[in-house]
Amino acid sequence: MMQRLIHILWPSFLVAGVADIVFTSLFDPLEIMYRGEPLIEQRIAAYTLGFFIFWLLGIASSMLTCYFQRGANEINRCPLPATRRPEGCPKREGGGDCC
Repeated sequence: MMQRLIHILWPSFLVAGVADIVFTSLFDPLEIMYRGEPLIEQRIAAYTLGFFIFWLLGIASSMLTCYFQRGANEINRCPLPATRRPEGCPKREGGGDCC
């Protein structure tokens, strides 16, 4: 579990850092306007907010990558032991109707 968490958080952190550097080098946060008013009044707040937004996007991307890497056996595996599965389940021990 900890390894999967590291696989999600570490790459997304690195990507957020690079994305924040690129974004803030191209755009001045004080010049981003909403209805004629600056969206954020302090640069450091804009840099911090931007970093965390990019980090959340990176986390979402890494989580989807980890989710889609799972195999069919892992996805379709029944979490219950064979003896606790309900009657009529084709994967229950002694079930005669299993293919």
